[in-house]
Amino acid sequence: MRFSLPRALGYAVGGLWTGWGGRKRIEAKQLGNMRRLVEKARRESPLYHRLYADLPPSSEIELSDLPVTRKPELMAEFDDWLTIRSLSLDKAREHLRDIGKVGVPIDDVAVFQTSGTSGEPAVIVISESFVEYAYGIMLARFERYHRKLVRDVRKLGDRVTITGGHGHFAGNGFNKLVQRLNPQLAKGFGVTFIEADQPIGQLVDRLNAIAKIAWIVTYPSMLAILVREKEAGRLRIAPALFTTGGETLTDDLRARVGRAFPSLKYGIADPYGCTECLALSFECSHGRKHVNEDWVILETVDEAMQPVPDGTLSATVLLTVLANEVQPFIRYDLGDCVRFDEEPCACGSPFRSFQVEGRQATLVRVGEVTLSPLVFELEHESARRSQLVQTSDKEFEVRIQLIDETAAGRVFQEVIASVKQVFRDNGLDDVAVRESEASPEFTASGKFHEVLPLRRTGSIT
Repeated sequence: MRFSLPRALGYAVGGLWTGWGGRKRIEAKQLGNMRRLVEKARRESPLYHRLYADLPPSSEIELSDLPVTRKPELMAEFDDWLTIRSLSLDKAREHLRDIGKVGVPIDDVAVFQTSGTSGEPAVIVISESFVEYAYGIMLARFERYHRKLVRDVRKLGDRVTITGGHGHFAGNGFNKLVQRLNPQLAKGFGVTFIEADQPIGQLVDRLNAIAKIAWIVTYPSMLAILVREKEAGRLRIAPALFTTGGETLTDDLRARVGRAFPSLKYGIADPYGCTECLALSFECSHGRKHVNEDWVILETVDEAMQPVPDGTLSATVLLTVLANEVQPFIRYDLGDCVRFDEEPCACGSPFRSFQVEGRQATLVRVGEVTLSPLVFELEHESARRSQLVQTSDKEFEVRIQLIDETAAGRVFQEVIASVKQVFRDNGLDDVAVRESEASPEFTASGKFHEVLPLRRTGSIT
């Protein structure tokens, strides 16, 4: 597996040319890339050969002709899914079991895994061309603002990534892969990786021990923990920039971070992406998320998989990754709730912008009632972490990591009372909420969900 800088620059030049051509050129490029991917998939992937057997010729096909795909079905046929025959699921999983091989290619491809927060982890395979695309398209979408940001932040200190340290997750693995393929690309920042799933006191000590932290990359759930530690006076760092991903960043948390960290010259960058497509979107100088539409298709749809108009929140979103020919993701159900903006962005970009309202895996379902995790107020001044875990349809337990063990009874009582009030406000009087001695838990990739819904058979995330 090799990284070609000329090919990466080709993606950059192509991305600039497409953007300069406006909507007409973007849509033409997207359609051409989609038909090329469909042709390769139906020719070289046994799974897609069967799925697309009765469809029109690839040169005439439209996106709506293609069936929706989902993770469980694709993973069940992994060996027939890829357009290469050399990598089996057993071989990929054997590679993933070796933590020493994070970021190490296998058979000229790189292999990562999703955290599988509500079901089986997905195995994600990318080729060198996708790495080149990710680098090139980032250059193409940079504004003057971003170039100045990178120059300034590099001068201020190190970059720290706080993520899961016990698996082949993209947060850590993709950086290691790039360092291996082209060390020059990784220069300019001292990058430190810190495992998210360690005691908070140890994590805070490690951060405080780093002389100058300019930039922290992590999940919103971990950012919320850092805010609490900063507010309590235990965390002493003064970064200029946070970058978040993998979860929904709320307006309330963004505002709270700004108050806790007055050093944030560049605020919080929150591009939307996933392990299936790391370069799905870019965030412009006006803070909007824009889809890289020349190489990515994002469809907002309702429960019946029919398109919803701009300005309408989707039931889910379908992803087509035009830059990954090794493992085709075509109309892949991500499970996230997305709303495309109706008005053009003030930055002038012709690429459509959108908002992410929530991730399917975090929604709590009790009977016919569905609740956002944001309705629960779990923070407590005597707790470092609190977590609500759904153990059955109408049973929940509260887990708390306490600051002061002597206050345990009062803290549990107050948090449980708050949770029960939320259920009562939503007509759920028969829900049981109990205290648990178990510690709050992280996902394998290092995310901390304050609310853990019940894992359900057939989950798509």
